[in-house]
Amino acid sequence: MTIRVLIADDHGAIRAGLRMILDTAEDIEVVGEAADGDIAVAQTRALRPDVVLMDVRMPGVDGITATAQITAESLAGVLILTTFDLDEYVFRALRAGASGFILKSVSSQALLAAVRSVAAGDGVLAPEVTRAVITAFATTGPPAEPEPDLLTGLTEREREVLSCLGEGLSNAQIAARLYIGETTVKTHVSRVLTKLGVQSRVQAAILAREAGAGHRPRRHG
Repeated sequence: MTIRVLIADDHGAIRAGLRMILDTAEDIEVVGEAADGDIAVAQTRALRPDVVLMDVRMPGVDGITATAQITAESLAGVLILTTFDLDEYVFRALRAGASGFILKSVSSQALLAAVRSVAAGDGVLAPEVTRAVITAFATTGPPAEPEPDLLTGLTEREREVLSCLGEGLSNAQIAARLYIGETTVKTHVSRVLTKLGVQSRVQAAILAREAGAGHRPRRHG
């Protein structure tokens, strides 16, 4: 299956560079470009890409506002591009529903892997980076508003999956941890996101940490 990608960045040279890298992959197709957030949202609605590579700082409608609109309509997965590591823009972007973030200095192979990961429904942050993001967000980000009954509607298995998301585990790692298939993991993750009312697994991970859902899943076998 070909992964359709939209590139949103206000610098033409950066868009050209990203397109050049993405064009080297046989399974990835760049279907459009946007120079600001408003155009990015319009292009996403029109072209329905699988993944939007979204710059944070753009004139007019910024990347965070555009991300919120795209994820609210479930139009595509959003992968944030930033020149800053763990800054306030990243936190706000993750709150807006982004599937993760990568630095603009990332290697070509890491960029391609990140796009494929988002397209597959996974987060793109390595577990240790995910934990750093969540920890930093909890301590320095905007005030959290955890729901006291956040976990009431989750089954025991869904709580285990949520706990794994809180650790930053990928679908494959969750499957190995819980001794279930990846397809089953994807189903559980989808149900968890729906029940929690969030758009991305990173948002779910943040909620898991804020709500103290991090009980360790029991190991089977």
